[in-house]
Amino acid sequence: MAAERIEPAAGAIAERLTRVRDRIADASARTGRDPAAVRLVVVTKDVDVRRAAEALAAGATDLGENRAQEFTAKIDALAGEAPQPRWHFIGTLQRNKVKAVVGAANLIHSVDSISLGRAVAARAHELGIAQDVLLEVNVSGEASKHGLETHATADALGSLAGEPGLRIRGLMTIAPAGAASVARRAFADLRDLRDELRGTLGGAELDELSMGMTSDFEEAIEEGATIVRVGTAIFGARVEVRGR
Repeated sequence: MAAERIEPAAGAIAERLTRVRDRIADASARTGRDPAAVRLVVVTKDVDVRRAAEALAAGATDLGENRAQEFTAKIDALAGEAPQPRWHFIGTLQRNKVKAVVGAANLIHSVDSISLGRAVAARAHELGIAQDVLLEVNVSGEASKHGLETHATADALGSLAGEPGLRIRGLMTIAPAGAASVARRAFADLRDLRDELRGTLGGAELDELSMGMTSDFEEAIEEGATIVRVGTAIFGARVEVRGR
């Protein structure tokens, strides 16, 4: 049976976090942007609580998780930390996990269908809150990726914009693996789509672009990302471990 563990990163977590911030600042400077306009979400998927707490102690303000069970467990485990982080749910959200995530996440990055958006809205309405979300868009059209098709995003926005309890803040995508130029094209396409949608019903508040991970966050910033999701550059790579 295969499992995963984290291959420790070279240098302390605080040092690695500083390096990532420096790279964010450099990428911002190359396009005349203010680094403060880019939010760093430190991805703690498969990272133990001690190391996640170390990242918080080093100044991380936003933590992101991919799986609902690990998401809720980390929130509980880090409840005593001060200051509390902003929590981001960045993975595929299954319908049966909506109840656990809505209200606990400051921002859900992965609303990838109208039906999921309505389920999130219904749960938020029950709780009497407005849940901030991003629409996930599969701009590359890869069959292996989740997300709305680019041409269907406007219809999804129009369908969900009036849902009580739902506040659509922007768009998210995951770029194809490979050359930096390919990732850059995907990021530019998402930015252009966001700019088009801003003039449509429900599009006025589309301020956020969540795009870019360890391998491509600098290209994402240069193409307009307001949120980047970085884990490996801070904690180290995940490696497969073979068990019996």
